Amino acid sequence: MEAIDGYDGSDAFDAFVRARATGLLRYGYALTGSQHDAADLVQEALARLGTAWHRVQRKGDPEGYVRVTMARLHVSWWRRRRRERLVGAVPDRGYTDRALAVVDAKSGLWQALATLPPRQRAVLVLRYYEQLPDEEIAAVLGISRGTVRSTALRGLAKLRGDWAPGATPGVDVITRGRRP
Repeated sequence: MEAIDGYDGSDAFDAFVRARATGLLRYGYALTGSQHDAADLVQEALARLGTAWHRVQRKGDPEGYVRVTMARLHVSWWRRRRRERLVGAVPDRGYTDRALAVVDAKSGLWQALATLPPRQRAVLVLRYYEQLPDEEIAAVLGISRGTVRSTALRGLAKLRGDWAPGATPGVDVITRGRRP
């Protein structure tokens, strides 16, 4: 394994990574809607944490540091990707997290979240998955508190219109299970 500049091989850092890697991957998946992008996000955020470990550990919230870093990286990446030209052929095989696949298959919520624009998805994940207040979301994403609120409102309205847990397409959720 290649050494990270400034990282001295701290046992506390290694223990943190082992304990929180799965949760951080799931958080990354909630932000990106892609297991591959989530893994990249976690890897980059942990690399940055490794270089700042002693400073962050003294403040007492390394997980908060990683999550904020992941959210900021995600926003930065999707802004950059708007200018990229995507290709149709994928050069390598993917990895599938079975736990995420089971959750996704049961509810379809992650698929519905994936249909939202990146900013709406990020705001909803930070608000409801991470349970951050609007002020912190605004600081993480670099937008105003009012933009957070209006983006969340639009994102929730789109989710309500597109997704209902366990609903069959074309079946009214209120009357489902009743005979006409």
